[in-house]
Amino acid sequence: MNEWRKEIIQVVFVLVGIIFLIKLFFIQVLDSRYADLANSNAILRQVEYPFRGLIYDRNGKLIVYNTPEYDLQIISKETIGLDSVRFCEVFGLSKEMLRQKFKELRARKEYSPYKPTLFIDKLSNNDFAKIQDNLDEFAGFYIQARTTRAYSTAGLANALGYVSEISKGKLESDELKIYKQGDYIGQSGVELFYEEQLRGKSGVKRKLRNVKGIEKGSFSNGKYDTLSIPGQNLVTGIDLDLQQYAEFLLNGKAGSIVAIEPSTGEILSLVSGPSYDPNLLTGRLYGSNFKLISNDTLKPLFNRPLMAQYRPGSIFKVAQAMTALQEGVITPETRIRCDKTLIGCHEGHDNQDLRGAIANSCNPYFLGVLRKMLNKGISNSPYDDTRIGLAEWNKHINSFGFGSILGIDLPNEKGGLIPTPEYYDRAYSNRPWKFSNIYSIAIGEGENLVVPIQMANFAATVANRGFYYIPHLVKEIGKDAKPLPQYMERHYTTIDSSYFNIAVDAMQQVVESGTAQYRAKLADVIVCGKTGTVQNDPLPSHSVFIAFAPRDNPKIAISVYVEDAGQGARAAASIASLMIEKYLLGQTKRPHIEQYVLNGKFL
Repeated sequence: MNEWRKEIIQVVFVLVGIIFLIKLFFIQVLDSRYADLANSNAILRQVEYPFRGLIYDRNGKLIVYNTPEYDLQIISKETIGLDSVRFCEVFGLSKEMLRQKFKELRARKEYSPYKPTLFIDKLSNNDFAKIQDNLDEFAGFYIQARTTRAYSTAGLANALGYVSEISKGKLESDELKIYKQGDYIGQSGVELFYEEQLRGKSGVKRKLRNVKGIEKGSFSNGKYDTLSIPGQNLVTGIDLDLQQYAEFLLNGKAGSIVAIEPSTGEILSLVSGPSYDPNLLTGRLYGSNFKLISNDTLKPLFNRPLMAQYRPGSIFKVAQAMTALQEGVITPETRIRCDKTLIGCHEGHDNQDLRGAIANSCNPYFLGVLRKMLNKGISNSPYDDTRIGLAEWNKHINSFGFGSILGIDLPNEKGGLIPTPEYYDRAYSNRPWKFSNIYSIAIGEGENLVVPIQMANFAATVANRGFYYIPHLVKEIGKDAKPLPQYMERHYTTIDSSYFNIAVDAMQQVVESGTAQYRAKLADVIVCGKTGTVQNDPLPSHSVFIAFAPRDNPKIAISVYVEDAGQGARAAASIASLMIEKYLLGQTKRPHIEQYVLNGKFL
């Protein structure tokens, strides 16, 4: 009996020992709370946030830089005996706000009472200066230094984009676990597209503390510290002086200006109006300012150069002309009478050849041109003829970069619309359709839709006599000092290069003696352009102009859209010619044209 009891006691001791071993294993290996608590009493782990890459213009002028910002972090287990009244006084909070801060803190997924957690973010230099002498009054609170974005200009906001704290959705989709809650990330524009290059890599510093929480230097002489790696700097193709002048001209108007260097595809200026000051989306007022900007009925966050889809209007006639030449249905000498019974047109011309029809923007001429392209008499049915002809037409028009996104280095680019036979099949519910149903596309109206960046790229394509580089903002990345590979590749159209010389002749004639002669002509530079007046019923038409200059070895190609401003020869042509003059000559020599633009009385 005694032996039996002895065995039971031995089994109990063994079981108790096993339980203690298991519990010890859980405490030391699986459960990090005690290790966190022990370490928090001796070592403070601080993240070293990297400097985000800087952004420059093409001439080395700094556009985006970093400025100090501070986060207040808390280790909850150390905040014993917090004087909440004094805390509110120092940090400018009400009691209700402080209670809300603690409530939000405990609701966070990443919250641990043993680890530093964000409590108040985005303290400025001035905020930090006011509180730094009082921090030792509040045990468990620490300052985490970081940087935020600052801007040397109040413009370029829609192109640059903005940076803010990573959202829960993006954090959950971060499969590589690059980010953690509280990290900043590019949310739009260049900041988003080049996030990988700009962000850098965080480091960690470990600091020793005594029992009172006072720092006593680095842990193990920094043996376990890792240095942060700064992000790569970007050099853009933007000419900051030209950009600021463009924004000056478009101020108070809705529309866009896009200027490109044809020989490289580098964007010289990208303006969306109305816009906003990028400095508003930094610092502690980011949330309230973002709400105001996003609720603005003028839609300043809407990036018109990339996202606004308009009918192209008469500027599309240049593409129509080259397509018809390539298809062999006309020659430069082909004459078509200006029959206004078919479609309305301008006065003062009749029976023009191709160059004259472009110069005077003759609607009946291009109605006749499209009829020749689509109704070649290949089949016995006008319906089949139109389908075959439209498919060929579509192939050429698409080669100019219309009908799909170009692939610019900014997010949210739209592709516009170039109608296909399949599109009209759906539009007419598979009922028959023919030329007479779709003829408005001949003059850039109807179902055609383009984006301003596409029209600037088209002007650059004509300037290059048949090819383009995908428009891009960034020309140099980091030490490699090159753009991304896709922006160094030439894209050729389906049009023979010889036909572009005819388009160039005609566009020069537009400016020298045609529809744009009164406001686009320059005394010292040969400008080639095309006006457009885009229907916008029931509101006034949009004013549109594309151009490049000089004629030979062009340095700038441009598209200008001014909404609800009437004829293209007025607002848009004036702005484009002033931009060309400013860029090529360094100044504007026509103050009366500049004043005309600033007055804004175009109708």
